[in-house]
Amino acid sequence: MVLAAATSIQFGAALAATLFDEIGPAGASVLRLAPAAVLLLAIWRPRVSAHPRRHLRLAALFGLTLGAMNLCFYEGLARVPLGPAVTIEFAGPVAVAVLLSRRRLDLVWVALAVAGIVLLANPFGAHGLNVVGVVFLLGAAACWGLYIVVGGRLTRAFSGGTGLALGAVVATLVPLAPGIAQAGAKLVHPRLLGLGIAVALLSSVIPYTLETESLRRVPAHVFGVLMSLEPAVAAVAGFLVLGQTLGARDLLAIGLVTAASVGVTRTMTTAPRLEQA
Repeated sequence: MVLAAATSIQFGAALAATLFDEIGPAGASVLRLAPAAVLLLAIWRPRVSAHPRRHLRLAALFGLTLGAMNLCFYEGLARVPLGPAVTIEFAGPVAVAVLLSRRRLDLVWVALAVAGIVLLANPFGAHGLNVVGVVFLLGAAACWGLYIVVGGRLTRAFSGGTGLALGAVVATLVPLAPGIAQAGAKLVHPRLLGLGIAVALLSSVIPYTLETESLRRVPAHVFGVLMSLEPAVAAVAGFLVLGQTLGARDLLAIGLVTAASVGVTRTMTTAPRLEQA
């Protein structure tokens, strides 16, 4: 189920990338987040008046983080191949895991992750990744790290998926203005709406359900290790759906970041939830 969730997320991202030429990355972000928000509201039916203001502020912060993470990731994905994009974004969960740990061994995982990202970016080479894209992806990584921290508090403040539903509404507002600017009336085109719903299902609804069920059946550290395979799955999805090929340097860099994620997860007593943009 964990591997199926990872596959669903990455093929959802690849499908979203096919929309960029028509509606832009911000437009694709709107079409992913809005259907997910509507579905979550229909399922959980949250009542704003039933929660204290501090919890509502927490849900709003969670939503802002989720929306910014998705928008930054799609803006980066519009400029960087899917495999490297997911690999760079994984710096966020690795950083959170290290910050929550006091083990000296975690410095090794940090070094591996940094080496992999620098190798991917290739800042001094003639064929390095798009600089603007890398900046967006590092922003998505930072948001993913904050998402994990805030999400942990959210699950303690709200029952079930109520907090997630409220946060999803706020998340949709983040890319709304740039999405309208990039896509305009295309956002309500039936074909594009259908593709947006498909992206929402693949990237949010299906993997969230599978991950929740898998966490009931496998230890947290095993879950984290399996999730660490996502950069490799993303490389496959990028090749099959988008025709993106990777060189030996790219594959080595992806391997380094994956090894860092596996290592830091294996040395933790509990693993943070690694849901991706």
